[in-house]
Amino acid sequence: MTTYESDYILEMRNITKEFPGVKALDNVNFKVKRGEIHCLVGENGAGKSTLMKVLSGVYPYGEYSGDIVLNGEVQKFKGIADSEKAGIAIIYQELALVPEMTVFENIFLGHEIKKGFTVDWNETIVQSKKLLDKVRLDIPPTTKVKNLGVGRQQLVEIAKAFSKDVKLLILDEPTAALNEDDSANLLDLLKELKKEGITSIMISHKLKEVISIADTVTVLRDGQTICSLDASKGEISEPILIKNMVGREINDIYPKREKKEFGEVVLEVKNWSAYSNELGRYLLKDVNFKVRKGEVVALAGLMGAGRTEFATSIFGNPRGYKLSGELIVKGEVKNFKHTSDAIKSGIAYVSEDRKKEGLILIQDIKNNITIGNIKSLSNNGVINENEEVNVANKYKEDLTIKAPNIEQLLNNLSGGNQQKVSVAKWLFTQPDILILDEPTRGIDVGAKYEIYSIMNKLIEEGLSIIMISSELPEVLGMSDRIYVMADGKITGELNAKDATQDIIMEMAL
Repeated sequence: MTTYESDYILEMRNITKEFPGVKALDNVNFKVKRGEIHCLVGENGAGKSTLMKVLSGVYPYGEYSGDIVLNGEVQKFKGIADSEKAGIAIIYQELALVPEMTVFENIFLGHEIKKGFTVDWNETIVQSKKLLDKVRLDIPPTTKVKNLGVGRQQLVEIAKAFSKDVKLLILDEPTAALNEDDSANLLDLLKELKKEGITSIMISHKLKEVISIADTVTVLRDGQTICSLDASKGEISEPILIKNMVGREINDIYPKREKKEFGEVVLEVKNWSAYSNELGRYLLKDVNFKVRKGEVVALAGLMGAGRTEFATSIFGNPRGYKLSGELIVKGEVKNFKHTSDAIKSGIAYVSEDRKKEGLILIQDIKNNITIGNIKSLSNNGVINENEEVNVANKYKEDLTIKAPNIEQLLNNLSGGNQQKVSVAKWLFTQPDILILDEPTRGIDVGAKYEIYSIMNKLIEEGLSIIMISSELPEVLGMSDRIYVMADGKITGELNAKDATQDIIMEMAL
């Protein structure tokens, strides 16, 4: 057996992984010290998740070349069960919990505590409570997972990992869907676990979080290891990370646009309320809001504040809320019965969950772009395929969608390019008002810059943008005016130039 440095819990040597036509990992080397928090960063499609899937046995031995060395021994994992036995646990961005089951059932699902041939539920609850205490989650183990917010579900996933005696914890974009408080709580937990000797690998696009928590950062680009940076030597900073991730310097991630006089009010709501029969309560109460031509208006607030509910309520109310108040679009009072009515009136909505609500991942770029306005390409029910190809190619070029051609399936695109397709789909409906709900969630810094540049271009062309974002630097960097929401109400309105993160958070709370 080859001997490796004892202070490294993990070494991945010369890892190469290919898919048909794509070399996802090209001779990657990755070393993790025992008891550290090691962050893995890179653009979408750089190979981060693929590398972790190799490590966790999702891609078993034989489907890649190179060596995985854990605690000095070469590993040949045949599947996830083998990596779990070795003390490796991976938590994905899309959580793998069963909503209808209780917390304690989820924690020990698949490795139940038994007394003889039956499950010992009393002991399961007792041990679950200990694990919940370990991850600082003060809830009854009997709580159903569906009744927990995303932040708490994330902690249940970590408790589940610890039920299997984890030594190496891998977290793939753990804070992507969390609000500021839940994100801070999770990062604090990782620091506490580090004191207990737990080694963590965290994939993240949020560079400020990476800088605040990482002992070491490894950068991947185009499936290759670019560098590993040591926090103790002062090597980790945002400009250095960005330069290594994208291969060039981006001095200001929020590109400036020429300040112009805004035009007329294109959308306004007055005393707007939304009642959910399903939940038996108001989700929005007496909201007053407006956006002018050529303006970016941000909606800030914590998760659950009502921002997405507001967006969907004015976009044809697909969730069937009971609405009251006035919606005025381009000077006319509207009463949309369906999302198609909103689209006809020039409103488009890029949803926050592009995979579930925005795109058809098993179809190609062309179909995804044209589906929102396919009637404009049809004559007597027959689609003009040549024109469809021209439209898709135009948006692919205009929005710099990186793909070999428009026949590429959405499944094979990076998150940033999927998001561009989602934007293209709605731009093809020729909107005047574009609602962007968490437009850069889960995408890398280079792709974010490209999305922001697209926003600026659209504003210059006369569109108006309503941007919902949980990232306060994004809110401050990209908007002209900011509304803050809490508990379904507008709690403040600010000009972006007068706003700070502290002021916004105070209003949000």
